[in-house]
Amino acid sequence: MADYSIPELNNKTPLQEAKTPNMDFIAKNGVTGSVNPIPDGYEPGSDVANLSILGYDPEKYYTGRAPLEAASIGVDLFPEDIAFRCNLVTLGLKGLDFVMEDHSAGHISTEDASLLISNIGKELNTKDIIFHHGVSYRHLMVWKNGRDSLDLTPPHDILGQKIVDFLPKGEGSKELIRLMNDSQIILNNHEINKKREEKGLNPANSIWLWGQGKVPHLVSFEEKYHVSGAIISAVDLIKGMGLYAGLKVIDVPGATGYFDTNYEGKAQYAIEALKERDFVYLHVEAPDEAGHAGNVEMKVKAIEDFDSRVVGRIVKDMKQFGDYKILLLPDHATPISLRTHTGGAVPFAILSNSSVPDQGEEYNERLIEKGSLKFAKGHQLMDYFITEKLQ
Repeated sequence: MADYSIPELNNKTPLQEAKTPNMDFIAKNGVTGSVNPIPDGYEPGSDVANLSILGYDPEKYYTGRAPLEAASIGVDLFPEDIAFRCNLVTLGLKGLDFVMEDHSAGHISTEDASLLISNIGKELNTKDIIFHHGVSYRHLMVWKNGRDSLDLTPPHDILGQKIVDFLPKGEGSKELIRLMNDSQIILNNHEINKKREEKGLNPANSIWLWGQGKVPHLVSFEEKYHVSGAIISAVDLIKGMGLYAGLKVIDVPGATGYFDTNYEGKAQYAIEALKERDFVYLHVEAPDEAGHAGNVEMKVKAIEDFDSRVVGRIVKDMKQFGDYKILLLPDHATPISLRTHTGGAVPFAILSNSSVPDQGEEYNERLIEKGSLKFAKGHQLMDYFITEKLQ
């Protein structure tokens, strides 16, 4: 949700441009500040950032993105397994070079994607390498006794760029490049892609492997903070994180991880969950997707949808619980100008039934400087939110 100033918005950020009365209410009536969810030396990914925001120090607990997604998909990993995120992507030609045209293959439907990944599995699975289908363009490959010290690049980091400079490097890279090349032969000849191109949709004409890692070991959220909890997201990464943390994963009908997600349903299910549990982690992906697309208009709309259809309902319905606290923040910035994630501080705001306002500001990136609280390490924010003191 966070961004940089954009000339076409009169040098405002999408957050500053968007109409966000409910997020502004939280900022004006609560405490505000900044937090850095990405430790030094870590790539600014949603995996590291959300792990950090949930209260887990990535320097202690992070083992890679794909193992977190494996848990959500229902893939059990053995200690010797290396899981890889497997995107279905669209490669295009620029002269004689392949470029990363679309990291999501036009946000391909789960139905089409599952058939494509199943077909890849039939052709490329071995006793050591297995493909598993996930949701939309997000899938998984497991390599038994594989290599995890590889240099791999997320596809959303190289949109519009030649892929030759970002192919896998390191021990085991030749095997990954072979799989990616073989997938192109399978996918280019598939009927689903022929139909997609006829409809003017981006074909899923290659896989892209990245985000490798081994199974993590997290202490449960309840053991860590002595509260029961749940997690709501359409993204396997976030769901898997919740499973490893012992949180109840709540599936919301119509939640897609895209602009058409069921915003109201997420808010409703979160409120219902709080009638039985102490804590809910509610995640919405849409503003991030707009950032990757470089679409200013859609990012502003996604922020406004989140504000009116999620935050407004939460603020209104939390009052029924008497004592309550709400924490609002993005996991990282995804600037329109870069179309990928960046590290650094993001703004947060906390509203409770007993909040004493500290700033009276609107909710946007200005709070990074003006907020009264600052956390250099991301996992400290959850410590503060739950316990109201640093541990």
